[in-house]
Amino acid sequence: MIAFVSGGARSGKSRYAEALLCRWHARRGGRRWYLATARASDAEMVARIARHRRERGAGWHTLEVPLALDAALAEVSDGDSVLLDCLTLWASQWRYGGGGSDAEGEALLADCLAAARARGIALVVVSNDLNEDLPPEDAETRRYIAFLQRLHRRLAREADRVVEVVAGLPIDWKPIDDHDPETLR
Repeated sequence: MIAFVSGGARSGKSRYAEALLCRWHARRGGRRWYLATARASDAEMVARIARHRRERGAGWHTLEVPLALDAALAEVSDGDSVLLDCLTLWASQWRYGGGGSDAEGEALLADCLAAARARGIALVVVSNDLNEDLPPEDAETRRYIAFLQRLHRRLAREADRVVEVVAGLPIDWKPIDDHDPETLR
């Protein structure tokens, strides 16, 4: 199972994604993993990361993943549950922190989605929706948003469930069939 959870900054998307993953995990078993893409680059981020860890509570295995999503996913056992938070930060670090070309980043994400599905990993991916305002004036920001939106479109296409969180409320854009006993709600 793959879910894509998006929304604006501070919309409640991470909290919703964690709850969704915990529901899936309760039915599946295995270990719960948190693939954290944020870097503790300043005091504010250090405090934010610490707060997120406290709020998640015990029972999570955390991997810091600024770039190598594939290497982190390789550490996860088949059948485990994984929360990747957040793709927006990963995409910026990929583009501006030495990850490689946009095409290589898109291929890496595609490979990770295929690997998760093949290995029976329940994967929930969180990302910010940055494309709701007027187009930015500078060309580099437009290129970054275009890259991120290509990642989002791939995720939306391949995910079993797509949810947008607005003001803490989930909107199912691609809900799972409640009548299918194989799906996990």
